[in-house]
Amino acid sequence: MHDIEPYYNWRHLYISADDAQSPFYGREYSEIEFTNSIYNFVIHPQWDDFGSETLYIKILFVDYDEKYCFIELIGEWNDAIGNDIMLLKRDIIDEMAIYGINKFVIIGENVLNFHASDDSYYEEWFEDNGDDGWIVFLNFRQHVLKEFQQHNIDYYFISGGELDEFNWRRFSPGQVFGNLQKIMANRLK
Repeated sequence: MHDIEPYYNWRHLYISADDAQSPFYGREYSEIEFTNSIYNFVIHPQWDDFGSETLYIKILFVDYDEKYCFIELIGEWNDAIGNDIMLLKRDIIDEMAIYGINKFVIIGENVLNFHASDDSYYEEWFEDNGDDGWIVFLNFRQHVLKEFQQHNIDYYFISGGELDEFNWRRFSPGQVFGNLQKIMANRLK
């Protein structure tokens, strides 16, 4: 797992540690010291710790004018024991919402498992986004999406279909957002 880096090809466009409005503003990263781990497996030092013991994050890009952001995750999403959604909502999403962000693209290719609790923070996040906001879960593994569905949490975000194998890495953030806007428009009709 220590070889899995957050996506870095947009770093010339955005670095969360350099963004004064980011929850990770001012963070310094080591390329040689591995301090974070998921269970007994160390992870790449570029991932950000937001308080969860098993889930780490990287804000890949934010556009404050268009009100969207891309967030990549790695690890095990555990609401049952660690209440990861509460940490994510309170310490990341709420901080970004202060600056008007209401369209969230959550990239879950490296989310290995999900353990549910209740849906209250998902519901709150959904409601806080307002009528023009949305949450997209992009490229999550099928068994993880199935867990969300079994607990009726999938009501609060958009996933499935072309979003399960969306080749976002070959585009710029604006192009990905534009493509997702089209998908959202078609789905929300």
